[in-house]
Amino acid sequence: MRIGLNILGIILVLLGGLWALQGSNMLAGSAMSGQSMWLYIGIIVLIIGLVVLWWINLRRR
Repeated sequence: MRIGLNILGIILVLLGGLWALQGSNMLAGSAMSGQSMWLYIGIIVLIIGLVVLWWINLRRR
Protein backbone atom coordinates (compact mmCIF):
# COMPACT_ATOMS: atom_id res chain seq x y z
CA MET A 1 0.00 0.00 0.00
CA ARG A 2 2.89 2.34 0.77
CA ILE A 3 4.37 1.91 -2.70
CA GLY A 4 1.00 2.51 -4.32
CA LEU A 5 0.45 5.74 -2.39
CA ASN A 6 3.97 6.90 -3.26
CA ILE A 7 3.24 6.28 -6.93
CA LEU A 8 -0.08 8.14 -6.60
CA GLY A 9 1.67 11.08 -4.93
CA ILE A 10 4.32 11.25 -7.66
CA ILE A 11 1.66 11.13 -10.39
CA LEU A 12 -0.30 13.93 -8.69
CA VAL A 13 2.84 16.08 -8.38
CA LEU A 14 3.74 15.56 -12.03
CA LEU A 15 0.21 16.20 -13.31
CA GLY A 16 -0.21 19.23 -11.08
CA GLY A 17 3.09 20.65 -12.28
CA LEU A 18 2.17 20.06 -15.91
CA TRP A 19 -1.26 21.67 -15.51
CA ALA A 20 0.22 24.64 -13.64
CA LEU A 21 2.81 25.20 -16.37
CA GLN A 22 0.16 24.97 -19.08
CA GLY A 23 -2.17 27.26 -17.17
CA SER A 24 0.57 29.86 -16.77
CA ASN A 25 1.27 29.59 -20.54
CA MET A 26 4.83 28.35 -20.01
CA LEU A 27 3.96 25.22 -22.01
CA ALA A 28 2.03 26.24 -25.09
CA GLY A 29 0.23 24.12 -27.66
CA SER A 30 -2.78 22.96 -25.71
CA ALA A 31 -6.33 24.15 -25.11
CA MET A 32 -5.29 24.51 -21.46
CA SER A 33 -2.49 26.96 -22.30
CA GLY A 34 -3.02 30.41 -20.90
CA GLN A 35 -6.15 29.42 -18.94
CA SER A 36 -5.73 30.59 -15.35
CA MET A 37 -8.26 27.99 -14.15
CA TRP A 38 -5.75 25.25 -15.01
CA LEU A 39 -3.02 27.11 -13.16
CA TYR A 40 -5.08 27.02 -9.96
CA ILE A 41 -6.18 23.41 -10.47
CA GLY A 42 -2.56 22.43 -11.11
CA ILE A 43 -1.33 24.12 -7.95
CA ILE A 44 -4.02 22.42 -5.87
CA VAL A 45 -3.26 18.97 -7.35
CA LEU A 46 0.48 19.53 -6.87
CA ILE A 47 -0.04 20.43 -3.19
CA ILE A 48 -2.27 17.38 -2.67
CA GLY A 49 0.42 15.17 -4.21
CA LEU A 50 3.08 16.65 -1.93
CA VAL A 51 0.86 16.14 1.12
CA VAL A 52 0.26 12.50 0.15
CA LEU A 53 3.99 11.92 -0.27
CA TRP A 54 4.80 13.68 3.01
CA TRP A 55 2.07 11.87 4.94
CA ILE A 56 2.82 8.35 3.68
CA ASN A 57 6.60 8.70 4.16
CA LEU A 58 6.27 10.30 7.60
CA ARG A 59 4.29 7.44 9.09
CA ARG A 60 6.17 4.69 10.84
CA ARG A 61 5.43 1.03 10.38
